[in-house]
Amino acid sequence: MNLKTCAVIYNPNSGNTLKPRYIKEYKKILLKYGYDPRIIKTEYGGHAKEIVSHLEHVDLVISMGGDGTFNEIMSGNLERKNRLILAHIPVGTTNDVGIMFGYGKDMKKNLRDLLNGVIKGIDVCLINDQPFVYVAGFGKFLNVAYETPRALKKKYGKVAYLIEGLKDFFRPTKLYKVTYKVNGIEKTGYYSFMLISNANRIAGINNFYRNIKLDDDKFEVLFCNFKRRIDILRTFSVLLTTDISKVSGFEFYSTNYMEVKFENYPKKAWCVDGEKLDRAVLNYKIKNERNVKIMLPKRNVDKIFTK
Repeated sequence: MNLKTCAVIYNPNSGNTLKPRYIKEYKKILLKYGYDPRIIKTEYGGHAKEIVSHLEHVDLVISMGGDGTFNEIMSGNLERKNRLILAHIPVGTTNDVGIMFGYGKDMKKNLRDLLNGVIKGIDVCLINDQPFVYVAGFGKFLNVAYETPRALKKKYGKVAYLIEGLKDFFRPTKLYKVTYKVNGIEKTGYYSFMLISNANRIAGINNFYRNIKLDDDKFEVLFCNFKRRIDILRTFSVLLTTDISKVSGFEFYSTNYMEVKFENYPKKAWCVDGEKLDRAVLNYKIKNERNVKIMLPKRNVDKIFTK
């Protein structure tokens, strides 16, 4: 039997299911499904991107780690002349992308579901040519994702983000003067945060938006100018029951291109798929890269794809 080639790139700092004894079991599953796996461990930030950008051709690249690991693998793939088919099995703290794709908590089952899955083309957002798989933003609470200590996440899981978020809640809320252009509209205002996404699950909240498709050449944009704590609390309370795009006080758009200009540099860095964007500039262009091939379980395909 001619085996297909597969690279498994994993982040050993994500979760507790990537220890050597588990990796051996995942390798056996891949062999059973006709893949000759090459297992590669990341050793530092940015390593996954380097690995994929220089990888010899393989039939499938599987990311095992958090959403940030998948972002790196996607970034490396988009630098290639001949792009590879990617897959992502979540092993992080919130795993928004993985849950949206239809994965559960059982890693072995996740791997089998993937290998029994389908290949689809998705839209990948680019912010000044830096890809993000599902969400980017700036302002209130957006720094929590990349500032929460890894040791705290290891110890408390999702609760670690709540602890850091609570600290940020009691800090003064800064408003940023921003001019944006989208869908033929140009507007200047003061905003406490901005969110750009192509996902129906954000920050652990299911159905953050309704009826999101990953291949419709659209991403969602949300501006908020709330500054008072009482308004922020009300926002989180309605998130559990209401489509946020319909909530009064927000500016919402669905588009495939926009421009954002800051009057002054943001106090905190942008957050991109849970990681810090180390680019301090005033002007940002956000657009779509279409039809990037991924493999994923069949479970949610009809819900999150148009085709």
